[in-house]
Amino acid sequence: MRPGLDLLNAVGQMGAGDVVDLGCGHGALADALRARSGGRTLVGVDASPAMLDKARQSHGYDNLQQADIRDWHPRRSPGLIFSNAALHWVGNHETLMPRLVGMLGKGGTLAVQMPHQNKAPSHRVWLSLVEELFPGRVEKMGTPGVMAPVKYEELLAPLGQFRLWETEYYQRLVAEPDSHPVRRFTESTYARPVLEALNADEKAEVIRRYEDVMHAAYPVRADGSVLFPFRRMFFTLTV
Repeated sequence: MRPGLDLLNAVGQMGAGDVVDLGCGHGALADALRARSGGRTLVGVDASPAMLDKARQSHGYDNLQQADIRDWHPRRSPGLIFSNAALHWVGNHETLMPRLVGMLGKGGTLAVQMPHQNKAPSHRVWLSLVEELFPGRVEKMGTPGVMAPVKYEELLAPLGQFRLWETEYYQRLVAEPDSHPVRRFTESTYARPVLEALNADEKAEVIRRYEDVMHAAYPVRADGSVLFPFRRMFFTLTV
């Protein structure tokens, strides 16, 4: 939860409208958002009915909405649109981000955190191996996409008070039986579209080769754990 809390702590101003948790998932940050909301209505938005059911059980939100972020539009102008680790799964940021900014009420803030790990071995090697072994089988744009930092600055700085930064978090990944911890960490998120494009034998070959590279890039310690650096991008924009 630390990246999400760090993003929330960086929000210096909210407008008078609702606080929207865009891509709220199961509502892990609902209590923290509630504490900062100043009595504003707290709205959770997610595309997954299962996630929304879990968020509903937490009783953290005043309102929950099922919607694809690409199509979502608020019922009234929000004072804060907060999105923690969700928008990297949504494409076309050149259009999406200005559209979200345009929804804000006067003095409102857009606050975004996204993983920015695509160039690290943990992520890059999945794509490079598949392209080497099975050229043309995986569409790169099916994986989480984040633009270069300068692109966000050029796109959003003219629209308001804009701040952009990155933080690298060190996570201790615990030992995993018969696999490298980084593989377990990435295969169900970033690598999911890659592995879904392969049959069982192809998947096994890619995983075997990936494990070999991970042992060199992220050495496993005596207890089987790995200290794993993970970079995240943050920005806030207040209109």
